[in-house]
Amino acid sequence: MDETEFWEIIDRTREAAEGDPEEHADLLVERLARLDPDSVLDFARHFEARYNRAYRWDLWGAAAVLLGGASDDAFDYFRCWLIAQGREVFEGAVHDPDSLAELLDDFDEELDGDGEDLGYAADEAYEQLTGVITPDLGLPPQATEPAGTPFGFDDDAALAERYPALWERFGPV
Repeated sequence: MDETEFWEIIDRTREAAEGDPEEHADLLVERLARLDPDSVLDFARHFEARYNRAYRWDLWGAAAVLLGGASDDAFDYFRCWLIAQGREVFEGAVHDPDSLAELLDDFDEELDGDGEDLGYAADEAYEQLTGVITPDLGLPPQATEPAGTPFGFDDDAALAERYPALWERFGPV
C-alpha cells in the first residue's frame, strides 16, 4: 500500500462517516478487513509513522487550544483524530499548527479531537483477518519526548500569542 492509497482509505471512510470519529473507526475497520493482512499491516505502518511524526510540542499546544487543555492521553487521541482528517489537514497542521484555524471547517470539542478508536482500527481489522494480534510493525519507537521546544499549556496569554488564529476562532470565549 502506498501513501496515496492510505490517504484515499482515510478520506473515503471519513466522508462516509460524515465526520463522526466513532463511525469513522467502524467503517475503517470494515474497509481494512476487506484487504489482505499484509495490506492492513502496511496501512498500520503508514498510520503509526504519521502518529509519531505528529508528536510535537507545537501541535500539542494547538490541541490544548482546541480541546481546552490536553493531557497525554488526550493528545494521543488528538493525533489519531488529526490523521483521520486527511492529508491536507494533517500535513498543514504538522507544518504550521496555527493553520488548523483555516483548515478545519468546524470543531466541536464534544465530538471532534478524540480519535482513540481510529488508532486501533488496523489492529482490529488484522485480528479479524488472522485471529492473532498485530505483530511488531518494524518502525522506530515514538520518541520519549515530543519534538521541538516544550512550553506550558496552562497560560492562556501565551497560547493566544503562539496560536493567534486558532485562539481567535476556537479559544475560550
